[in-house]
Amino acid sequence: MRLISTAVALILTAAPAFAEDLLFDLANNSSANLQEFYVSAAEADDWGDDILGMDLLNAGESGAVTIADGMETCTYDMRFVMDNGVTIEGTADLCETESFTITD
Repeated sequence: MRLISTAVALILTAAPAFAEDLLFDLANNSSANLQEFYVSAAEADDWGDDILGMDLLNAGESGAVTIADGMETCTYDMRFVMDNGVTIEGTADLCETESFTITD
């Protein structure tokens, strides 16, 4: 299993002491490699930085993702850009799930 870890800075404000990092497994069950991965709180206006950086999440692989943005929200928009040019977007309550799966 490949480890993907990030400290996503979506909003530059002081985080409340009770905010926790969100941890989940990301599975790429699509037929293409994941080239770029963006997350943002559902109420945010932009995607922020690609949290994969130079890494790829190959088709058939999974990895652990940490969102350490200090936010109190659970609902995040996610944008997956595959190496074949396809873009997939979705929204999930990451406090309620331990995994998210990308499919074709």
